[in-house]
Amino acid sequence: MTSPTSNAQQPDVSGLIAAIARNIEPGGLAKHLEPFRWAVLADYMQPLTRKRGELLIGQGDTDRKLYFLESGDLKVDMHTPKGIIHLAIVGPGSVVGEGSFFSHLARSAAVSAYSDCKVWVLTPANFDQLSHANAHVALAMCMAVGTVLATRMLDMSHRLAVI
Repeated sequence: MTSPTSNAQQPDVSGLIAAIARNIEPGGLAKHLEPFRWAVLADYMQPLTRKRGELLIGQGDTDRKLYFLESGDLKVDMHTPKGIIHLAIVGPGSVVGEGSFFSHLARSAAVSAYSDCKVWVLTPANFDQLSHANAHVALAMCMAVGTVLATRMLDMSHRLAVI
C-alpha cells in the first residue's frame, strides 16, 4: 500500500519532532510517539500555516482533523450562551482536535492562532490509510494522542473541582 506522498519528497517534520521533544507538559506526545515513527507519519500529514487571529477549528465543525503544532501558539475558546470561556493556550509540540478525532462528534471549542503558527494536519482519510499500511505507527499515534486527551480531561476535572 502506498502513502499519500509516496511519489513526492517526504515532508520535513524535523521542526515538529524537535518541538515535541521540548514539550514537557504532563502527558505529552513524546512518551508514545518516538521520533523514528515520524518518518512514517510525515507521509500522511500536510503542513499548514496560520497567521495570528486566524481560525483553525470552528466550534461545531464536524471535520475530525488532528493538528500537531510545530511552532507558535494556539488559543482554545468555548462559546457559551453566557459568553466566551477561555480554555487554554497550547504551545509547540502539542496537538489539538483530538476530542472530535476519537468521538466523531462536532468540535466542542474553537481554536485560533494566538501567534503565527505552523501545524501539521492529519485527516481521517489519511489516518485510515496509515492504519492499513503501518498499524504499529497508527497505534502509537493513537496512544500518544489518547494520553494527551486523558491528561487534559483530568486537568479539567481538577480545575472544575477548585471552582
